[in-house]
Amino acid sequence: MGVMGTLSYITDLWKKPYEEPLRRVIKARLLKWRREPSVVRVEKPTRLDKARKYGYKAKQGVVVVRVRVRRGPFNRRRPNTGRKPKRMGVYGVALSTNLQVVAEQRAARRFRNLEVLGSYWVGEDAIYKWFEVVMIDPNHPAIRSDPDYSGIVGREDERERRQRRVRRLRQRQRRLIERLRQRMQGQGSGKSN
Repeated sequence: MGVMGTLSYITDLWKKPYEEPLRRVIKARLLKWRREPSVVRVEKPTRLDKARKYGYKAKQGVVVVRVRVRRGPFNRRRPNTGRKPKRMGVYGVALSTNLQVVAEQRAARRFRNLEVLGSYWVGEDAIYKWFEVVMIDPNHPAIRSDPDYSGIVGREDERERRQRRVRRLRQRQRRLIERLRQRMQGQGSGKSN
């Protein structure tokens, strides 16, 4: 049997984040993160395995951003005059996009010169969810000379960059809707055991 690498151990730990070795660490981190601003640039990724999967390298031009997104029911205040209860618009108000997509959009809005590569979950409590977004600077010389990022760097057009990001978000949303549809029909997650 082969020897497991460091990233394999990290992946195994994060499969059950609320069990003992990781639980206290996450709890302490969440206490600290609640006091921070909603979008924060971090020095090192919290989950190195996931960051590497989305293209993170410890080099100049690669940035990791932690984003806090509010979760929970998006109930609106009940209007005090002049409607049928059906038209109040209070119940059934759902977010049209995934919270992870919202986190990526906020990071992209905050750091306009950077390109989003991907994002992953790092923690949640009763009010917030935190995601880390891996981003690169397509104009940085270290990124331009790296062949791994050649598919992103070659395009200078800002509109094309935005469209590519929107396309990726729509594809993710479609996959999510398809998974939900399969669950509703009783087919499971679509993966074979």
